[in-house]
Amino acid sequence: MINITPEIQQQWTALAPYLTITNEQEYDLAVERLNLLLDEVGDDESHPLYSLLDTLGILIESYDNEHYPLTDCHGIDALIYLMDEHSLSQSDLPEIGSQGVVSEILNGKRQLNVRQIQALADKFQVSTATFFP
Repeated sequence: MINITPEIQQQWTALAPYLTITNEQEYDLAVERLNLLLDEVGDDESHPLYSLLDTLGILIESYDNEHYPLTDCHGIDALIYLMDEHSLSQSDLPEIGSQGVVSEILNGKRQLNVRQIQALADKFQVSTATFFP
């Protein structure tokens, strides 16, 4: 049996605000803290705060999954979202082809090919998996 000592209780009282996400305000603070940790720790697994970064990421992901579940999204949906987010029109995507080709893809009459997917992933700085059906 683990004995919860007064020292552990005191430390938890100090840490709990960093590891508790029960509402939007706490969520926003957690994301802000995670970004600061990412700036400091990066992907250095030997950094003393790496496990805090990892734990906070898991807590944020859990909150996201519970409060913002993702619906099934297809590659074209992601492309439409990214175009909207970046205020782009069909003519702003020469990586895909002519405006007519872009229109056919957006209307589901044509599939993105591997070259187009790679170009879009590079343009929007996202994984190529974003654009697969």
